[in-house]
Amino acid sequence: MAEITKDMTFFELMRTFPESVKVLQKHNLGCIGCMGAQNESLEQGARAHGLSIDSLLQDLKAALL
Repeated sequence: MAEITKDMTFFELMRTFPESVKVLQKHNLGCIGCMGAQNESLEQGARAHGLSIDSLLQDLKAALL
């Protein structure tokens, strides 16, 4: 099973774990149509949106793994 890390891109996350979209929406991250999703890491996106990467990763892992 793939591991969720702060360095993976949003695109990689959504491709590997399609159900991650619900968690991203919970955090008000509209990654599905975002051009940055292909290149932006989870850490970069969390920082840009004023979110804690640790909280985001914790929620993703709890919901998906």
